[in-house]
Amino acid sequence: MSDAIGWRRSFGLREAGVYYALALLMAVLALAAAANGLPPYFSTGNLTNIAYQASLVGIMGVAMTIVLITGAFDLSVASVAALAAAVLIGLSPVIGFPLALVAALATGAGIGLVNGAIVNLIGINAFIVTLGTLTAVRGLVMVLTDGRSLMVEDPTVLAQMLAFERTRVPAFWPLLLLGLAALAVGVGMMLRRRRQGRALRLGLMIGAAVMVIAALAAGPGFALPVTVAYLLVITAVAALVLSRTVVGRRFYATGGNAEAARLSGIDVTAYKIGAFVLSGLAAGFAGALFASRLGAMNPTALQGTELTVIAAAILGGTSLFGGAGSVVKTVVGALILFTLTNGFNILNLGASYQGLVEGTVVIVAAAIYTVGGRRGVAA
Repeated sequence: MSDAIGWRRSFGLREAGVYYALALLMAVLALAAAANGLPPYFSTGNLTNIAYQASLVGIMGVAMTIVLITGAFDLSVASVAALAAAVLIGLSPVIGFPLALVAALATGAGIGLVNGAIVNLIGINAFIVTLGTLTAVRGLVMVLTDGRSLMVEDPTVLAQMLAFERTRVPAFWPLLLLGLAALAVGVGMMLRRRRQGRALRLGLMIGAAVMVIAALAAGPGFALPVTVAYLLVITAVAALVLSRTVVGRRFYATGGNAEAARLSGIDVTAYKIGAFVLSGLAAGFAGALFASRLGAMNPTALQGTELTVIAAAILGGTSLFGGAGSVVKTVVGALILFTLTNGFNILNLGASYQGLVEGTVVIVAAAIYTVGGRRGVAA
């Protein structure tokens, strides 16, 4: 009986709904593209393009998920990313790209530290603090840029920036070998015939099969944009830390019940501040990638992206009240949002409807998770 409940929970809307949503959305768009005589939707180029477009939001979304898990949130990430981009472009011709990159990352982490300290040491609500820093940091960007676009003119520095963001990473063999290894692990687990963890074993084998099929379909020349590789590495590390380490369990405990966590010896304040630092660091990295994409930026760059980042986390089922969330599902949530954008572009639909559709998707997702959570409690 408990095993059946575990199956239903693992494959129910609350746990797996975001995966179903992405698969359904892509299937609908593929059928629509075929019906309109458009190129195949599931082409390697199109799918890679979606992942590339979602990479910056995904990187910030991973750190945002950690902040949300601790029971707070950060509205300043887009402004921090824009400031990091301005720092990188402004300093690269003076001190070189590597040192300018370090300065951009330090800028993001420093603002995250300020946010975390104000929220947790002074006790001001995170919404008020990060709304204030959103405005203040954006104003600082306007001051530093004098309201004008910045551009890198040094060809050596520009080449380094483009290499940092535009390099493509061979992915056929890593994806194929990783899929085969995961498939072998899943088969080994199935052969043990233990009733516990059936859903996990099946999910592992399905994921492994998808990786193998994707690698074979793409062919030996398949390569990923380096920003997608950054996203995959960051997501994998964050997921492992959150699910397999003491540090990760303490992040969840901090957001789930801060007082109980404090009584059990966890330094709640340090973990909450640390989450803000990670958020600022991720925003700084995303800003550096954004600036390196074209070697230029304008003072309104990434404006409004903070809402997209939060929407991706909500689509992934991360609780706004803390104690629950998955960085992997947040990345899938980002893919859903950019798949929608991609679909609007491919089908040549008016951009006027895009915000309406995306907002509706977020509300529906939140409703599904809420109803699913109530049913889970009732069960």
